[in-house]
Amino acid sequence: MSTPIFIGCDIGTSGTKAVAVNLQGKILAQSAVTYDVLKPQNNWAEQNPEAWLDAAVCTLRQVIAEFSDDKSIASICISALYGGTGVMCDEQMESIRPVIIWMDRRAEEESHEIRDSLGEDRLLEVTGNGVDSYFGYTKLLWVKKHEPENWAQICHILPVHSYIVYKMTGVLCTDYCSAGNVGGIYDYRTHAWSEEMCEKLGIPYEALPHNLHNPGDIIGTLNGEYQKRLGLASPVPICAGTVDCIAAMLSASIVRPGDNAAVLGTSLNWGYIHGRKPDDPNLVSMPYCIDPEHLSYTYGGASTAGALPRWFALNFCGDDSGKSYDDLEQMLREQKTPPGSGGLIALPYFMGERTPVWDEKATGVLFGLTLAHTKAHIYQAVLESVAYSLLHIMESMTNSDEGSSGIAIERIILVGGGARSAIWKQIFADVTGLAVYTPATEIEAPLGDAFLAAVGAGFITDFDCIHTWVTMNPPVLPNKENHELYKKYFAIYKKLYPALKELMAERSELLSTL
Repeated sequence: MSTPIFIGCDIGTSGTKAVAVNLQGKILAQSAVTYDVLKPQNNWAEQNPEAWLDAAVCTLRQVIAEFSDDKSIASICISALYGGTGVMCDEQMESIRPVIIWMDRRAEEESHEIRDSLGEDRLLEVTGNGVDSYFGYTKLLWVKKHEPENWAQICHILPVHSYIVYKMTGVLCTDYCSAGNVGGIYDYRTHAWSEEMCEKLGIPYEALPHNLHNPGDIIGTLNGEYQKRLGLASPVPICAGTVDCIAAMLSASIVRPGDNAAVLGTSLNWGYIHGRKPDDPNLVSMPYCIDPEHLSYTYGGASTAGALPRWFALNFCGDDSGKSYDDLEQMLREQKTPPGSGGLIALPYFMGERTPVWDEKATGVLFGLTLAHTKAHIYQAVLESVAYSLLHIMESMTNSDEGSSGIAIERIILVGGGARSAIWKQIFADVTGLAVYTPATEIEAPLGDAFLAAVGAGFITDFDCIHTWVTMNPPVLPNKENHELYKKYFAIYKKLYPALKELMAERSELLSTL
């Protein structure tokens, strides 16, 4: 073989990216496409598997076209968003309905029923996770209750990337990380699907993919149809793949117990890897790609993060192009918007909230509006709200009276699309009081996928080699004066949700009657 090339492809909530790298991690080619989330009702979010498949084919084909000798392509690894229900397929392996994705909050009633009937303690003991409408198993029960005609057709339930891998290879499988991320039907003790939980919850055990792998394992090669669609003359090995947050953590060079990072995409995840059994139902845990049987990735997540600047740009600037974000940042610089946005505090709960609130009925809030506030104040308050959210997650996971991680946080590694913003990075540093590091290349999850592809193909045997692939930018250091001011605003931020919780629930009940 000539110099080997490894391709990573990440299917995200708002777009799909592919990248080709060499054995030293140098970027040789990349491609991206974007798409939208379907939102048929308030707090609902769906996407079509066919759109994901088309996006994966498009980006992979564009990357592969950059190489005259496709025999140099050693392997491909694909990751994807947490697909909630996963792709529900009939006996012909065709999707039955759009996927109810991670950010959808409709399964509130099902979550309460599970908590009352089965109990969170037993679920935590078996699965290492708790009960919330975020998890895929609760969303599956919503389909079972509300769409019996669709439920009756289900023969297979696959994580998003596993569906794409099946289409491209004909191999039905998934990885331990993605299986664990489904929540209440994965047995963390045996690292297999839980027949007990499936039976008690009424989810078909036989519909789940029982061929489980490490994310980097080669599970097959591209079939003839997809060789042709991707423009390849010969078969290429394909890895099992994984969920996008795992690939993104790997791209941040998170490889040792205690390593931690924040992934700032459509949502926000902050987490760390460790070697103990997950024990907190208010956090989300899944096996980690390096050693799924012995290492876990535990994180807290905010439902909306990068989605908020996009919402602002679309609704107040007319589009969400790169120029819109540049214009918004220039506006903040020109108006010299002060830390704290002139007393304006936003709650970023635009799709309910996860850690540490765990409330489907939580809503976004702009608190403190006056006639003196401008568009710039509101936009900065939106950016600050995500930084407050990150700090809230970190506190809930590391404080001795709330969390049990036992890790000392000395810096933040920030990856994801939001990490490109110089102003936002400074806000994160000032709010948390910590230095913020970002990778020099803005590839994130696809780079982690490409690394897994190199592992799967046998060219890399030590995960520590990711440090040679990832170079960090100089850190963004906190401004001490700004940090002291943000501490005071953050104290108010934390009081807002408890003060408004009952009103948020009342609003939700009103909406449900309309």
